[in-house]
Amino acid sequence: MTITGAVSRASLAEAKDRLEAVISSAGPDLDALGGDLFAVLHLIDREHGLRRAVSDPARDGADKAQLVRILLEGKVSPAALGLVADVVRMRWSTPSELSDAVETLAVIAESARAEAAGRLDDLEDELFRFSRVIEGEVELRGALAGPGLPADRKAGLVEALLDGKVQPATLTLITELVLRPRGRSLEGGLAEYGRIVAKRRERLVALVRTPVALTDAQRTRLAAVLAAAYGHEVHLNIELDPTAIGGLSIEIGDEIIDGTIAGRLDDVRRRLGTG
Repeated sequence: MTITGAVSRASLAEAKDRLEAVISSAGPDLDALGGDLFAVLHLIDREHGLRRAVSDPARDGADKAQLVRILLEGKVSPAALGLVADVVRMRWSTPSELSDAVETLAVIAESARAEAAGRLDDLEDELFRFSRVIEGEVELRGALAGPGLPADRKAGLVEALLDGKVQPATLTLITELVLRPRGRSLEGGLAEYGRIVAKRRERLVALVRTPVALTDAQRTRLAAVLAAAYGHEVHLNIELDPTAIGGLSIEIGDEIIDGTIAGRLDDVRRRLGTG
């Protein structure tokens, strides 16, 4: 799942930004988003002609998005459909890097699902602990990673082992790796997914209050400025606040950066003793 092409890396960064916007507004669709993206991954991995068609840089982006909409309308959630349509509009260095990007987005979506439930730390820990179980249980590893059992038996074994003992996002990710390793060992896949989850857990979250909605370009610039200032990836949670008269109010942890007119007026009032 290593994306090396410069064009694909830029597109993946853009796709992640788009995913975060979808996550923020997905509502109930968030529970289905990761599974839907994995379903899209299975389709484009299986249908090589389709994958070439939707990753072809010579083909118009709107045409590729329309093809995706025709194929997936009614089969995945609206949130997933809109995201995939946006992703195929982007440029990818190779067809396989488009597939890898969709897989990355699916894992991030499952991480967001765990995060929304307040269990992101648990997700990382459960993936790690399962990898240690696999390393220590040779027969179990052989059953899950070897060619002996059909896919439905493997899925049943994973469910019997983990259902009710781990959260839904963990079960989804482990089942995905067992059934579709995509050329990796089971341990390697678990480590890779674990790194994606850890990266989300370690990021900073900024609450941004603004009187008007920010454009995608403004959100990207603001995230980049804050990341440079704090030396860490910063995720933006945007809250529209009509009482903030111009400017932005940004809260990161215990620190508040208030650039709104209302905030400056409050500061003046405090200094004058009239607030």
